[in-house]
Amino acid sequence: MPIEQDVHYRVLNKKDGDQEARGKTLNMSSSGVLFTTEHILLPGRRVELSINWPAQLDQKCGLKLVARGRVVRFENGTAAIEIMQHEFRTRRNGPS
Repeated sequence: MPIEQDVHYRVLNKKDGDQEARGKTLNMSSSGVLFTTEHILLPGRRVELSINWPAQLDQKCGLKLVARGRVVRFENGTAAIEIMQHEFRTRRNGPS
């Protein structure tokens, strides 16, 4: 389903250190996310996404979806990941 939200992503790389950047989600499903990227993300790379969630906990506390997965496709500044694990976390006020 088409959902456009801010996303902060980290390429998980033990050898060279994590690479971090921002983008926007284009669409999401229960098994994957398509989002814009500032970097080339090669298929197979492990990525952690932090997505501002539009709903609030008890209508007071902001939430974010934190998902880890692997890149399955990269094309024209967009990447698709397959979600391997996810959780909702509370979001602090201000930018995440």
